Amino acid sequence: MVDRPSLEVVTEALGKAPERGFGETVEVSVNLKDLDLSVPKNRLEDEVQLPNGRGKAVKVAVFGSPELCQKMRGVADLVVPANELDEFAKDKKAAKKAANGIDFFLAEAPIMPTIGKRLGTVLGPRGKMPRPVPPGSDPTNLVNALKRSIRIRSKGNRTFHAPVGTRAMQPEQIAQNVDAVLNRIVGKLERGRTNIESVFVKTTMGPAVRLW
Repeated sequence: MVDRPSLEVVTEALGKAPERGFGETVEVSVNLKDLDLSVPKNRLEDEVQLPNGRGKAVKVAVFGSPELCQKMRGVADLVVPANELDEFAKDKKAAKKAANGIDFFLAEAPIMPTIGKRLGTVLGPRGKMPRPVPPGSDPTNLVNALKRSIRIRSKGNRTFHAPVGTRAMQPEQIAQNVDAVLNRIVGKLERGRTNIESVFVKTTMGPAVRLW
């Protein structure tokens, strides 16, 4: 099948999807081939900064020293000082709510082992273990970059999905995001493009339109 331009496919996918009463996500569906996904190195797990953002709020949490948390107030969506980490972890309901509602987590490197012990069972299965940051650093730029990013995670599945925008965005913006995501995926695969069986674009409840 001959490849089609991303903009053409995005426009068709938007046009074929009936209007819904909520803000639909636009996503790419990627089907892999010729990969042994029982081997961890063949599984995709990465973050991609979208050139036009995701089109909806992306939330970031920071665990760190009181000094770091003070810097991050008003920048991150949730800050948890290290001296409150035990109390936060003991509240299982709050911890699960954060794990489900926060997209990305950062933590000062020295407290990563503590987070692993206290919150590993909550964050690990969701692929949301924190990214370590150096103690005393100012991760403001990293937080702002993550607010424009998505996580790609195939786990052991040959088919996986990645959000590339919302229906409220311009088709050109979504198409640029699609290209950024697919370029990253191709770059991560053992044999690049030849490890991809097909790619589709669709809205949350709309029909899938083939891109590759």
